[in-house]
Order: sequence, then C-alpha cells, then structure tokens
Amino acid sequence: MTTETWILHVDLDAFFASVEQRDKPSLRGKPVVVGGVGQRGVVATASYEARAYGVRSAMSTREAKRLCGHAAYLNGRFHAYARDSQLVMDVLRELSATVEPLSLDEAYVDLGRLEFDPQAFADIACELREAIAEATGGLTASVGIARTKLLAKLASEINKPDGYFVVSPGMEMDLLGPMPVRALPGIGPAMEERLLHVGVKTIDHARGFEKAELVSLLGEAAGVTLHDMVRGIDHRKVESNRPRKSVSIEDTFEQDLFALDSVLQSLDGLVARLVSRMAQGGYSGRTVGLKVRDSGFATTTRNLTLSTSTRSHGEIMRALTQLIHGFELDRGVRLLGVSVSNLSPWVQDALFEDEAAGESELLEVPKTQSSTITPALDATAFQVATPATGWRAGMDIHHATHGDGWVWGSGLGLVTMRFETRFTGPGRVLTLPADDPALRVGHWDTF
Repeated sequence: MTTETWILHVDLDAFFASVEQRDKPSLRGKPVVVGGVGQRGVVATASYEARAYGVRSAMSTREAKRLCGHAAYLNGRFHAYARDSQLVMDVLRELSATVEPLSLDEAYVDLGRLEFDPQAFADIACELREAIAEATGGLTASVGIARTKLLAKLASEINKPDGYFVVSPGMEMDLLGPMPVRALPGIGPAMEERLLHVGVKTIDHARGFEKAELVSLLGEAAGVTLHDMVRGIDHRKVESNRPRKSVSIEDTFEQDLFALDSVLQSLDGLVARLVSRMAQGGYSGRTVGLKVRDSGFATTTRNLTLSTSTRSHGEIMRALTQLIHGFELDRGVRLLGVSVSNLSPWVQDALFEDEAAGESELLEVPKTQSSTITPALDATAFQVATPATGWRAGMDIHHATHGDGWVWGSGLGLVTMRFETRFTGPGRVLTLPADDPALRVGHWDTF
C-alpha cells in the first residue's frame, strides 16, 4: 500500500454549553443556551437537550425562548472557554506538530503520510477523545479522519456527538453523494435557495452540472469552488499558526432591497450572525467593513476603523449605519456583506453581554430548590454595586459566607445565585442584595 497524507478534524461537542453543564451540576442533562440573554441576544451554542427543541446557533434568543422557554439562558464565560480550548490544543500538539485551530472548539491536525489502516485510525480517534475528556474534566469531542480537509470536517459530523468516522479511500464519492448540498462549507441560505430553484438538493445533484453552469448560477468563485467540492477536490494543507485576517458574512436577496429600513434590518441580522462567529473564534476587531452590490452587479465596499477593538453588536451596527449613509438605493440592493478586520484575541470577560443596560433578568428560581430572600427588602433603597458588566446570568461568583457558585439572574437590586461548582453536585439557590459586600466576581481557578 502507498502512503498518503491524512488529516484529522476535531470538533468539541456543543462546546460553550458543555463547559457550562460541566461546571454547573444542576444543569447537567438539561437544556442550556449560551449567548446574549436580552431581547437582542443571539444564541452562540445550545446543548443537545436544547437542540431537541429546535434551538440552533445564530438564532435570536427571543426565538430560542419561544421554542424552549424552560432552558437555562446564560451569558458566556470566555475565560473558561479559552482555558479549555488551550488544554485541547495542547493535547492535539502532542499528536502532531502541525495543528490548525479554526476556532476555540475546532481544529485540523496533519497526521502525516501514513498507509491506510482502519484499526490504527480508529485507535487514534478513540485515544484522542479520551485524552481530551481527561484534560478537560469530561468534555466530549467528535473526530473525522480523511485525505482532505473537506472530507475530514464532514466526517466529524457523521457520528456526533462523542463519535468518530474514518473516510476510507475510494468511498469519498459515495459518502458525499446523498448529503444535502447545504452540508458543504460556504453554502448559506441564499445560495441553497438558488440551487434548489434548479433542482439541486444533494451533492449528487450538483455533480450533474458543468463548471460553467455553476459559475453562471453562482458567480466565478462560488461556482468553481462548488464544482470542486462536490467532487471531493480539496488541495488545502493544514497550516499551523495561520493568523486570521478578518471575519465576514454576506447574503444575497431573492428580491432587491430599496428602502433604508429594509437594508438596516438585513444588516442587523447579518451582524448578529457575524458576532456569533467572532465569539466562536474568540476574536474582536477594529475595522468594520460594508459591501453593497446593486441590481446591476456593481459592487461598492467601505470601511471604518474604530478607536478600540470590539465585537459588540451595537457598536458594529452604529459603524455600518455611518457607512451606508449616502448610498443610492434607487438601483436596489442585491447583496449585503459585513466584515470585521484588524483582529485580535478577545481578552475581556464581556462575552455575549447585552446591548442595553438594564436587560438583566431576575430568572425564576427552580421550584425544586429552596430560595431565601431578605425579608422586607426594598430594592429601591440599594445603590447596586455590581461588576462593570453587571451580575450576568452564568457568571462565576464567590460569597464570603456561602462560597463559590454562579449567577442565576439579577434585577431590581437583587441577584439570585446557585452555590455549586463542578466538584460539589447540585447546590442551593439564594437571592441576596446585589450590593452585598460579601459578594464578588469568582474566578475559574476556584472551580
């Protein structure tokens, strides 16, 4: 047998939500949604228990609550996710010197030139998943192994969660054929809709089109890329330490937009998806970009560089509102794209914080737990002394008397907390004044 380069793709299962379930024993086995918890919030990750109700990443929190109102809705804890991500990347670098992180929870690994040995590859996948679980205190991962990046990534989805799949030589076309074309990276809702209009539902269907036909339908870059992907062609190599230059997202509309309100509404939706993608990758950025293509296919791009790095939905929208000013909309807007560049790693704890002050909620305390509220408490009598970001749902806290725990919810001068850690088992719930001097922000190393 000849040797060939083999690539492994690893994807941590429902990463943000899984970290929360690990660290919060009362949430294990229950629906958990991580993201912005306010009215303008966006889902970053949903646990598999929440996904069973239809909750998905990039969905608005409002829609998620309609589908699964009984889930725990938590703001993110970037420090915890970054720490676990680093532990996983360290495990991967023990397997290979060539590791390409894609985000906090996803990476490619170059396994080198090897003969195909299904048992040896199965052992690699199983041992890697066991090492990740041991390093992170129980987080699970799904693994795909194949001869290309494309197939390795698709393979890691097949037996999710906590599974693996090895793509044997010669089975690539059979594996790809019945998959929906939407499974391919880069195929968004608008492109999928155009493909459906010409009868393309699966990858097999797309193979029936010549390259020129796909270029005519989708444009040069997308058409050529799709033509190659459906045939399993992918010459990309695993690149370690590859810096990401920008994060972007765009959408093409079935009907051209002529009203400024419609354009701004569409931009707002794109920004929600962009912010979620930046959160997944752990990025913030200083330069906001806008791309507009009119009905005549004329494309204009504009950029605005901010004074500080951000991934705030509101700040990005304010920049885009400035950039869209002066565009002639009478020709119609066919495509909108937004981007953030000049990227840097996000180092604050304000992940997924809500846009407007006062959006924190005093969530309903589980009826199976006891709750203590200070008698005759007049919330208006307190000047709330909270951390800079407020007492946000999911935040680590420490109380001098009651110990370590996390914030269940806050509002009206009160904060409701559950006192438990990943090592204690489910804990009790207490509601105390938000300015209690014995209360402070906790730290991941106490867990």
